[in-house]
Amino acid sequence: MHRRRRTALALSAATLVAAPLLTACGSEAHPGAAAVVGGDRIDVATVQQQASDVRSAQQTSERSADLVKESGQLNRVKLHNLIFGRVLDRAAKDAGVSVSRKEIQRVRAAATAQYGGDTGLKAVMLEQRWVAAGQIEEDLRKEVQLPKLAQALGADLQTPAGQQTVGKALTEASKALHIDVNPRYGSWDDQKIQLSTYKVPWITQVTAVPGQEPEAGA
Repeated sequence: MHRRRRTALALSAATLVAAPLLTACGSEAHPGAAAVVGGDRIDVATVQQQASDVRSAQQTSERSADLVKESGQLNRVKLHNLIFGRVLDRAAKDAGVSVSRKEIQRVRAAATAQYGGDTGLKAVMLEQRWVAAGQIEEDLRKEVQLPKLAQALGADLQTPAGQQTVGKALTEASKALHIDVNPRYGSWDDQKIQLSTYKVPWITQVTAVPGQEPEAGA
């Protein structure tokens, strides 16, 4: 199996944890929510289900024990990714960027070919990105969306200046969404675009995959 990592997510490590109801000031109106983003809830149950799907997939691997040990605070990671996805959606919308099903399928086909088939892709996504089979396309959606956002902003993600430009757009989107996080998970940092308990710069979260070429005017 390919161990080379072409799409990388920096991930923290600890144990799978459950989360209580929101208790922070201003959050009492959203019981059972892991976070409220732009007025919309991300339920604790949604976060836990995503984490549970990953754990179930890990149990079928020959490296099960190692994968569980390596994948740490899975609930926090899943919440972080769900929030980041909504921030990216907002920034893309503000920039007039959309992502088509065809684009996602093309990226998946390229990744599938790279890793020797669908089984190989699923294994790599599970081991390197803590993504279960049913979560792959949503994860790859970000791989299409971020470069298209950069393109719309005239930014080159391979340069510090380009990263700063896109980062500014994401920060503005994050602030506009007024993100309120269940304190058990930490808090959301608009400048760093991440959970306070999940230390990873946004640029390391999503990078282009082989075969990805944004469509002109798409």
